[in-house]
Amino acid sequence: SDVESQKDRVVTEEEWLEKWEMGDIGFHKEVGHPLLQKYLDVLLNGRSGLRIFFPLCGKAVEMKWLADMGHSVVGVEISEQAVKEFFSEHSLPYCEEPVPEISGAKMFQSTSGNISLYCCSIYDLSSSIVGKFDGVWDRGALVAVNPCDRQRYASLMISLVEKNSSYLLVTVSYDPNKHKGPPFYIPESEIKSLFG
Repeated sequence: SDVESQKDRVVTEEEWLEKWEMGDIGFHKEVGHPLLQKYLDVLLNGRSGLRIFFPLCGKAVEMKWLADMGHSVVGVEISEQAVKEFFSEHSLPYCEEPVPEISGAKMFQSTSGNISLYCCSIYDLSSSIVGKFDGVWDRGALVAVNPCDRQRYASLMISLVEKNSSYLLVTVSYDPNKHKGPPFYIPESEIKSLFG
């Protein structure tokens, strides 16, 4: 199958940190994603004041956009540089504190309190630490997760969402024999088996 060419590919945390350090962040977009704008109604479903989760958030500009609408945004990112750049690029004052349940982890929170970014491995998070979410904006997270970790990732994400939540997922379609990833190619059948 097409996905066989990528199934053993592993990108380490160190490689992701290096991408940020070297500025090799072609995945970062300076403007809000058009699909989030297009499907915002699906995410919000007529509700206000939601808790919205950004897995592997980087310094996504959509976090500020949704926070400015009155939502509470929580993200997780392995790169402290990315988290600090998010706050500085939006001129947002923040405080930083350790996360007692996770060794070495830090939580960066906007002074206004509506944006909280955890700097740690996503797999260290649990609903007992971050709570549950009404919505998820997964643009570039599932496709960045190592193929061998997809089931673990999907199980974690399912455990972090409320029953009536909305999950917006963006994937990429291409010939996986021509690109080693990330972003990784994930057929729709696999997305259905991961998330039901």
